Amino acid sequence: MKLPEELQFIANARSVQKTTAARMDGRVCVITGATSGVGREAARWLARGGAHTVLVCRNAEKAQIVQRELQQACGTRVDVIQADFARLSEVRRAAATLLSQYPRIDVLINNAGIHNTRRTLTEDGIETVFAVNHVASFLFTRLLLERIIASAPARIIQVNSQGHRFGGLDLADLNWERRRYRGLQAYGASKVAQLLTVWELADRLQGSGVTVNAVHPGEVKTNIGMNNDLLYRLYNRYFIRWFLRDVAISGNALYYAAAAPELAQTSGVFFNLTIPEKPARHALDRELGKQVWEISEKLAGISTSEVHG
Repeated sequence: MKLPEELQFIANARSVQKTTAARMDGRVCVITGATSGVGREAARWLARGGAHTVLVCRNAEKAQIVQRELQQACGTRVDVIQADFARLSEVRRAAATLLSQYPRIDVLINNAGIHNTRRTLTEDGIETVFAVNHVASFLFTRLLLERIIASAPARIIQVNSQGHRFGGLDLADLNWERRRYRGLQAYGASKVAQLLTVWELADRLQGSGVTVNAVHPGEVKTNIGMNNDLLYRLYNRYFIRWFLRDVAISGNALYYAAAAPELAQTSGVFFNLTIPEKPARHALDRELGKQVWEISEKLAGISTSEVHG
């Protein structure tokens, strides 16, 4: 029996997932948040596929461990750029480094993310989860966009989440100053905003040879949320993780999105792993998306003289 549309994500997660044997030899693939979990697994798949992989990570020491591991195992070039995506100044610095050192960028995977159970603000005055999960990746993408377009055909992949179904986006209270802070809804808000700007960017990129898609990497065992208090960490480790799958499925999904020839013209799609899926209704509001785009530009401090697109 076919599930109702709003529950189809359950069946999609259990479906046989697509794979690709396509190689990525010589392509420059930039991935954020690659020292553990989904990002590390995706970087491993990219390196195995022959890609020249650039890891943009907060913890340089951990990134260098991944770098050595991948270079030894795969024999491909792996570079590291250190940046804390909770600081927009470091996002800008990382983008400037990429633009100065890499004449082309074939794939950008925005994976860096965080989940908090308590409200905090960044030094830029933005609620931390919204800042890291959405504003930072929005800024990073915009700063690199001209280079990516010049490298076409190219792909942008936003690592999103079924957590967007939690909702939580309130443009009048992005910093949760008037509402009681709820970690799952704050996380959901960041992922809704990210999806809404994916649709907007896909429209702007039409005819450019660059695609942008969002991928839910599966309910897998990662370290996201392990920055929270002891009670949450114990709950995560000894209860939630029993219901989660191996992170290898995430690596396959992101590699498929980055390399599969059949996706060369696919843009503006939300994938549940490798299965195209309709997001929650509130994440499809195009009028809201235009507002989110404008607000994101303001929060990121983007000026028209700085970037185009």
